[in-house]
Order: sequence, then structure tokens, then C-alpha cells
Amino acid sequence: VQLQASGGGLVQTGGSLRLSCAASESIFSINVMGWYRQAPGKQRELVAVITSGGTTNYADSVKGRFTMFRDNFKNTVYLQMNSLKPEDTAVYYCAADRRGSLWIYWGQGTLVTVSS
Repeated sequence: VQLQASGGGLVQTGGSLRLSCAASESIFSINVMGWYRQAPGKQRELVAVITSGGTTNYADSVKGRFTMFRDNFKNTVYLQMNSLKPEDTAVYYCAADRRGSLWIYWGQGTLVTVSS
């Protein structure tokens, strides 16, 4: 499965962006999909995950501001990011098919920059 992330850009504090992650194959049966981010000089961190049944989980730092959802017919998952803060600035990556702590598929990153 190939993953193509898009939707990053430059936005002011308080603004919104929607990231997309399009898969080359059906995501209907993929158990878990997720979004990670990596800020300059920091480790990659898990932002959000969604199961095949639609259950979501979020990092504490983005709860109430970010929403992850999936469209199985479009083979795409999304990350709606609202009330963005400068500390959300990072390269965002999508991932699919989690086996324990290992993710099988990764997309390329998309850069999100939040200006103060």
C-alpha cells in the first residue's frame, strides 16, 4: 500500500488545515491508520489514530482541536486541524496497518507551519 499525504501549508495561529492521506489500495480492512508528526529537533510523536471501526484516539496536546476521520470509499483518511498553534508546526506523516508497535506502511511527510 502506498500512502500519499497532502494538505500541509502555512497558516496563522488559530487557523485551520485539513490533511489528507490517500492510499493506493482499499483501506476498508486496514486495522488502524494514524497520523504522526515530527517537529525540528524533536522525536516523532503520534498525533491520532483511527481503527477500521472508526474509533479514534488523540494525543493530549491535540484533543479538542484535531479530528481524524476516514472515507473508506475514497481510500483516504483525513486530519482536520483547528485552532492551530505554533507548537503544531511539524512534518506530518500518515501511517497504516499497525502490528503491535510497528507500522507497516508510511507516507511521505507534509509540512505544516503555524506562524505566531
